[in-house]
Amino acid sequence: MRALIVDDEAPARSKLRRMLGAYDDIEIVGEAVDGVNALTLAETLRPDVMFVDVQMPELDGFDVAASLPETGPALVFVTAFDQYALRAFETHACDYLLKPVEPERLERTIQRLRGVIVTAEATTRAASRAASLPARTGIPPTRLVIADQKQTHIVQCADIEWLEAADNYVTLHVAGRSLLMRRTLASLLDDLGTGFIRVHRSAAVALSAVQAIRPKGKGDAIVVLRSGTEVACSRQHREALVERLNGSLSDAGPPGRT
Repeated sequence: MRALIVDDEAPARSKLRRMLGAYDDIEIVGEAVDGVNALTLAETLRPDVMFVDVQMPELDGFDVAASLPETGPALVFVTAFDQYALRAFETHACDYLLKPVEPERLERTIQRLRGVIVTAEATTRAASRAASLPARTGIPPTRLVIADQKQTHIVQCADIEWLEAADNYVTLHVAGRSLLMRRTLASLLDDLGTGFIRVHRSAAVALSAVQAIRPKGKGDAIVVLRSGTEVACSRQHREALVERLNGSLSDAGPPGRT
């Protein structure tokens, strides 16, 4: 197993490296000092498993998890705080270790990883892992990280207007920019939660960005966003969009309500 250690504290990284060094079938391929560094190394080193601290500056462990592709590594969260355990497993984490990590507890984690990470091709391994896990229902991330050849972009999820699918990639349209992310639309929508809704087979919009819905004929429509962008809405998704928008307005309550 190729392992990447992610922690902003050097002593914590060193201790975990020493403990993992006791296992002949684990190779430490790198260490990351923060979330952005972790995603960059994950892309270049292609580890089988990432041991990720939860609380880190700029990007926390959950933001890292949400930014990884479906074919990404298995995740083990390592933290001093037990209140994140439920959320960790809802992000498909294989395990959750509390600091200080005890050798006996780490042994159980390694045994679990051996059952998850098979020796077949990476695509087969990813498919087997995904098929055995439930749909994600955790707290939506606040940020996503997208790396291209020139730089690493940190995207605030609240700034995303709409999403456009292209095979196994998604284009995020945010603040006048278009950024390509290696995720499927369905999986990314699972992570982003109820603030987004699919309006077409290959498109989804942020509910907060919708300014108007204009009929197009035959039940189809055009969704007009706050930037003036127009996104096609098929008739099978139009009713659900209107219902969700009505629900959002009802939850907000009338002006002046407390």
